[in-house]
Order: sequence, then structure tokens, then C-alpha cells
Amino acid sequence: MNDQLTPVSERDLSHYERLGVSAQASQASLRQAFRRRSKALHPDTTTLPVAEAAKNFQQLKESYEFLADPERRRHYDEQLRQRLQPQRPPAPQPTDTVDQWDGIGERRPLSGGEWTALLLLGLALLLSLVVGLCVAGVQGRAWQVSPDWMNDVSSALIEHPAEPAFHQGAGGLAHQPQR
Repeated sequence: MNDQLTPVSERDLSHYERLGVSAQASQASLRQAFRRRSKALHPDTTTLPVAEAAKNFQQLKESYEFLADPERRRHYDEQLRQRLQPQRPPAPQPTDTVDQWDGIGERRPLSGGEWTALLLLGLALLLSLVVGLCVAGVQGRAWQVSPDWMNDVSSALIEHPAEPAFHQGAGGLAHQPQR
């Protein structure tokens, strides 16, 4: 790989544009973007002609390797800033620091398909409850059953004579009958 800085020309995409990330992207975001784009551009997995796919994939790989090196990326960013400075004012820098999680775990609204799945799950639960109650009713079973041993606990008094565990003989020792 060439260690020289890649010149930015008007007809070429920047390394960031090839990967589909912003210039403030973290290393983890670069890696994720490379993996996602490489699946779409790899000659074995794309519908593009083989020569074009190989060229695009090679450019994508070069862009990732270039931006993965912190020193080369810093020089490239300076070169981009110098090139874009006369054309437009610099974009405001974000005030908060971007951590390496980069938005993982943020809540998003449920999609239509997810709402449909939840609705179908709820309907299946409700339908199974109704079918279970109907089957119990047809078979003549009660919907709430208590065990038999609990039915007459209050009316039946359990009377057991208190018997000592050991029969006491002489000297307070248990006496066992002789054979």
C-alpha cells in the first residue's frame, strides 16, 4: 500500500464518502461501515460486473485502511479542511464527546411490522385463553377448582391422642419389650 496521501479530486469520492460515514466517525463506526459496504460491493456477493465490483471493493478497502491509521487520517482531515475551507465555512464541531457506543441502545419507535407482530401475539394469547375456557365448559369442569383436602378443613377436627414418643421405664430410659 502506498504511504503517500491520496489527493482529493473533484471527480473522486472522499474516503469518508466511500465508507458512508462522517468525518467525526469513530474507529468502531468505520469498521462497521466497512463491513456493511464490503458485503454490498464484494465481487462474490454483488450483481455488478466483476471488473467494476473488484475496482469498487479495492477502493473501499483502501479507504478503510487509510482511515484506520490515525496519523494518515489526521493528515487527510487537514488536507480536506484546507481544500473545503474557501468553498464553505467549516461545520460546527460537536460539543459533546462521541463515545465508542455511537448510538447503540437508543430507543426508536416500533415499526409497523413490530406492532403487527405484537398484535398477533396478543390475539394468539387471548384466543388460547378463550379456547381453554370453552373446552373446560364443554367438558363440564369448573373454571376455578380447589383441592379436595382444602374443602372441609374447618369442619373436620383432627383428633389424635397425644402419645409420648417414648415409653418411659425405669430410670427414664425407653423400655422396649423383651422377646
